[in-house]
Amino acid sequence: MDRVQTRELAYFVAVAEELHFGRAAGRLGIAQPPLSRAISGLERRMGVSLLERHSRRVALTAAGEVFLAESRRALEAVDAAVRRARRVGRSGPRLVLTMKPGGDCGLLPDILAAYAATPDAVPVDIVLCPADERADMIRDGRADVGLLHRPNNDVSGLDTEDLRTEDQVVVLPRGHRLAARTSVELADLADETTPDWTPGPGGAPNTLPVRDVGQLMQLVALGRVVAVVPASVRGQLRDDLTCVPVTDAPSTTLVLAWRQGHRDAALATFVHTASTTSHQPR
Repeated sequence: MDRVQTRELAYFVAVAEELHFGRAAGRLGIAQPPLSRAISGLERRMGVSLLERHSRRVALTAAGEVFLAESRRALEAVDAAVRRARRVGRSGPRLVLTMKPGGDCGLLPDILAAYAATPDAVPVDIVLCPADERADMIRDGRADVGLLHRPNNDVSGLDTEDLRTEDQVVVLPRGHRLAARTSVELADLADETTPDWTPGPGGAPNTLPVRDVGQLMQLVALGRVVAVVPASVRGQLRDDLTCVPVTDAPSTTLVLAWRQGHRDAALATFVHTASTTSHQPR
């Protein structure tokens, strides 16, 4: 069959999301008849039914469900490719790395120094952003690579390289009832207010929305929240805060992440350098 066009994917996604040809046509800014013809032609060329058409509703077939997921990924990949090409065209080859403030386990200075010494090195721009935005920046092409934490961050659709696995500690005000303990368990924190890094409408119970590390530390110092975080945060604590190991908290792994299938020479060298540097004895 002829290669499916990006326009056809966009048409199908609109119909599949709206489940209504009229609404999809309005969303796309086209008339309904050519949209219906385009979807029917796509189905004929593919040899499968993507939609079940009824008098008052439209439904996805099993093939349509699969094609919707893959079409979204394909359109995201096209958009990401355009963003990366525009960045290179406007400012020359460079890597954009996204991370949250303090989210590098102290590894990034050594990684950047080692990378700068390699023959394929290009300038690296650092973009600091909230915890819930980094993976999306990589997926949509605003960033080439990022520092994420597994299992806290969703790394679906990304390739990853493990850099450092850490135990977790709870950050407390020095006057907190648990501050003098040598260790705690998660049950000891059951009644405490904790940070919500990805707040939604209404918010999760017994949490406060938090956008960055600076805000988090201020809220801890004020006694508004306690935070279970990777142990490397010890080096960033204010004088009025302390941390205590949480013996039954799951470990977290700092990973370097990039979009699946995107690994040019500069990025490949950066990934290799980061992996080699992070596993050297400290």
